[in-house]
Amino acid sequence: MSAVLVVDDSTMVRVILSECLESSGFEVIEAIDGVEAIEQIQTHRPDLVITDIVMPRMNGYELYRWIKSDPRTKAIPVMMCTVKDEDFDRYWGLKQGADAYIAKPYCPLEIVYAVKHLLEMVEPIALKYPMP
Repeated sequence: MSAVLVVDDSTMVRVILSECLESSGFEVIEAIDGVEAIEQIQTHRPDLVITDIVMPRMNGYELYRWIKSDPRTKAIPVMMCTVKDEDFDRYWGLKQGADAYIAKPYCPLEIVYAVKHLLEMVEPIALKYPMP
């Protein structure tokens, strides 16, 4: 079972995403911001991270840069899921290197589809290049 870390300061968003992902067969780990997400990643390495951008203490961009700067976590795909839905926001999120960018509001099935797609894309690479 693949583990997905959901990072969002909104309890409602975390609950909705968690229920949707769990009903689709994923294990879900939650964090309220980037700082807590780092703690979760260090103790329960997820297969994928879904993060909001605008959060207290550490935003989604900072969390993304932390994940991708560590050789032990840089292969984890990151999906940005945010209310920032202008063309520039999407451009900037993808320019930062996000593997997917989905604007709120969204259809929960859209998230499940994107998660499945990202995990299928990275599994062969992870098998070929396992983390140390």
